[in-house]
Amino acid sequence: MAVYEYRGILVNTGKATKGYKDADNIKALRGALRREGVLLTEATEEAQRKARAKKELNLLAPFQRPRTGDIAVMTRQLATLVRAGVPLVESIGALSEQVENDQLVRILTAVRESLNEGTSFAKSLAVHNKVFPPLYINMVEAGEASGTLEAVLERLADFMENQARLKGKVTGALAYPVLMAIVGTLLVGFLMVAVVPKVTAIFDNLGQQLPWYTRLLIFVSDIVGGYWWLIIILTVGGVMGFQRWKATEEGRKKWDKFRLRVPLFGRLNLLVAVARFSRTLATLLSSGVPLLTAMGIVKNVLENALLEDVVTTAISSIREGESIAVPLKKSGEFPPMVTHMISVGERSGQLEQMLENVSRAYEADVEVRVQALTSLLEPLMIVIMGGLVGFITMAILMPLIQMNDMVK
Repeated sequence: MAVYEYRGILVNTGKATKGYKDADNIKALRGALRREGVLLTEATEEAQRKARAKKELNLLAPFQRPRTGDIAVMTRQLATLVRAGVPLVESIGALSEQVENDQLVRILTAVRESLNEGTSFAKSLAVHNKVFPPLYINMVEAGEASGTLEAVLERLADFMENQARLKGKVTGALAYPVLMAIVGTLLVGFLMVAVVPKVTAIFDNLGQQLPWYTRLLIFVSDIVGGYWWLIIILTVGGVMGFQRWKATEEGRKKWDKFRLRVPLFGRLNLLVAVARFSRTLATLLSSGVPLLTAMGIVKNVLENALLEDVVTTAISSIREGESIAVPLKKSGEFPPMVTHMISVGERSGQLEQMLENVSRAYEADVEVRVQALTSLLEPLMIVIMGGLVGFITMAILMPLIQMNDMVK
């Protein structure tokens, strides 16, 4: 059975419609749509569409990929349908008709086809691992094995919503300072290239010594105006070189270590990673995923090579019979409160609850620090931009004032 992207006309209303549907062939597809009141006008098999898409450069592909929020909403709706007693295949079919992201619609249709062929839900999702991360797939597999799929889906929805909310707060708080920096850089660049040279040209005939700040302004303006193309090349080359260095194992470790040590942002990066570690591990363990498997998944969501090495060491220690807290404490990278609460949770048999408490505490701490950092960065950016514009204004006006005094 294949998946088809179809276009047709609703018989009752005459309106155009489109969607995705699985059928053995075009004839079967036409018959199935006719029974639903749709007159088929065009159909393309999904495999052929994908082959054609690979030959074309799709510049919008990064924007078409489902976001974490889209997956969270879909998961929440799926959990509601399954809990209401709707069979999984029918639930997937219903979702494929109402989600708005085209790529997610195609994925759900393919998953439904795979389920009809007898494949498990987890394995059907694993084919689309670029959209559904290992965390998602392993939790679904645990839910299927334990018969608690609806509960696992609800936990997944909660987890993904929390992660999307945390990421949104950090991104939203830093968006304004970054925008200010970009706009300020463009403004100063425009002044240096288009305005300053025309104004400072009148100083050539003054025949007097210019102040040092005016000479500095003219020098910088000449460099930017005459070698702007070289500056762009060096900037792009530097960024590309940095990306290539960061892609190496040694470069990634050094950069991730720097990210945890840099003033102001280092502590924030650590808090975000610890909150993600605690929330993910708690969610996996609560869903019945074995500890070692859960630790392996958690390692891949930290997005920091230094912390990943710590978790790898912890996995080896756990295999040898040690607790989770001991290797985390020995590393010195995890805050003492985290290792202490994990140790208490292991001794009391309430590890999942302790990890939930850690994640809530650190997510709240991240929110407070982000707000404080934003409150600091916004006036700082204003002061810097104002200082640059003031310097340019002073460097231009002071020689003119001196010239006016000489004329008097």
